[in-house]
Amino acid sequence: MIALIQNYWVYFLIGQYPNGPLGGLSLTVLLAALGLALSCPLGLLLGMARISPFRWLNWPVTLLVYIVRGTPLLMVIFWAYFFLPSLTGHKTDQFSTMLMALVVFDGVYLAEIIRAGILGLPGGQFESARSLGLSYVATMRFVVLPQAMRNMLPSLVNQFISTIKDTSLGYIIGLTDVAFIASQINVQVMTKSTEVYFLLGLTYFVLCFGLSRLAFWLELRKFGQKKPSPL
Repeated sequence: MIALIQNYWVYFLIGQYPNGPLGGLSLTVLLAALGLALSCPLGLLLGMARISPFRWLNWPVTLLVYIVRGTPLLMVIFWAYFFLPSLTGHKTDQFSTMLMALVVFDGVYLAEIIRAGILGLPGGQFESARSLGLSYVATMRFVVLPQAMRNMLPSLVNQFISTIKDTSLGYIIGLTDVAFIASQINVQVMTKSTEVYFLLGLTYFVLCFGLSRLAFWLELRKFGQKKPSPL
């Protein structure tokens, strides 16, 4: 195991960069971060539409949410990689394809997280702000959403962790993420499959567990709560 890390740790972290495209763990983290960041505006718009009183806006968005949530991410990746080029006439690379799939997929799940966070607040918050003369947009921006973020934070962290693990599906379209790099290392060493994939699993565990603990610590500092540790 130690010899494996010594020989391939650079390749495992950044792939062939700078002599080739960025890959490995760096690409996984970058892709997950970009996917979640770009899906936040989409999730906010869809979440607001889900609680809208206007049926012409609520119903189509609700249908979209149900369709995407009922579809495996693997199918979304296939559609983005094979179906969209047939419509547009332009084939996207693996990174752009995976990023688009993650933005759509995460955007829908974030919409439900945002909707649940808003609906979880007492109904009087909205009415009180409106009675003070605030517009609907100002009420959402300054009163409802800041409070709802407190309820959303654990779910947002979980979604980011899920996104990190979902990037491994890019392997099927040749994306050089950390899972793909691990398979390439396994081909080279041949007789150390157990060590290679144990290292891959350990990497995912340390990254995801570390993020969950960091988010829990930040939540305590931000809100000044004294909550028992989940572990």
